[in-house]
Amino acid sequence: MNKQTFKRHLVDSLTSLRRNTWMSVAAVGAVTVTLLLVGFLLSVLMNVNKVASDIENNVQVRVIIDRGTKEKGIKQIKKSLEKIDGVESIKFSSRKQELHNVVGVYGSEFKLISGDQNPLYDVYVVDAKNPDKTIEVAKKAKKIKNVYDAKYGGTSAKKLFKLASSIQHWGIFISVLLLFVAVFLIENTIKITIMSRQNEIEIMRLVGATNSYIRWPFILEGAWTGLLGTIIPIFLTDFGYNIVYRVMSNSLKGSGYQLVAPHVLLFQIDLLLIVIGIGIGALGAGVSMRRFLKI
Repeated sequence: MNKQTFKRHLVDSLTSLRRNTWMSVAAVGAVTVTLLLVGFLLSVLMNVNKVASDIENNVQVRVIIDRGTKEKGIKQIKKSLEKIDGVESIKFSSRKQELHNVVGVYGSEFKLISGDQNPLYDVYVVDAKNPDKTIEVAKKAKKIKNVYDAKYGGTSAKKLFKLASSIQHWGIFISVLLLFVAVFLIENTIKITIMSRQNEIEIMRLVGATNSYIRWPFILEGAWTGLLGTIIPIFLTDFGYNIVYRVMSNSLKGSGYQLVAPHVLLFQIDLLLIVIGIGIGALGAGVSMRRFLKI
């Protein structure tokens, strides 16, 4: 296709949008609603992935040391931990430090506990090189002499990963379903346009117009419809996410978790919405041409 022909198809597609204003508005509205929901789901999915990754990377093994273990025994535990394959770092936390941490989380009433009344244990906090190694490190740490237990929050972490996985799968399923609905609506809109221009199309065929020459204006019209349908979703997604990010950043402060930064997430989502909008518009038109235009 040469430049002049493409320009003509482009003009024809815009002319058709103007002639069929109400149908075009309906199609754009359908794309707008669909992409608004898709934009919301994409932002949720990307943040679920981010938080799940943060949780996975923050899973640590807490090696609890038997009470009464002498300093020599505590040092020997560290040496044994260093020999375990997959261990990246080891940090000692005394009973006193553990109590200080509890006070920081649960309140000053725990300050009343001190000295021999302190029920907590000395622990080694172990980070694994790879999150997948966490369970293996915990199992091997339990077998070390003078180790009371080795915990890694496995149950709660697994539940969180399972929840994140469910959200991801359902989000993808719903997004795909919404896109199929949008393609169907655009397809029917283009179908009506084709039916209203049957005489024009027949004349084009009689004078020797090729199949692709007849199809391209409709495909471009569908692409325009999809592109116009991205404007409001992009604006509302960007505006809404910036508000949510500011609110949630304050709530998550100090938790070790954070949402994806707006400048990173919104650039990706905006680009995806534009590609998806144009794609489903052109696809809807293409499907309509194949089904209803007998050429």
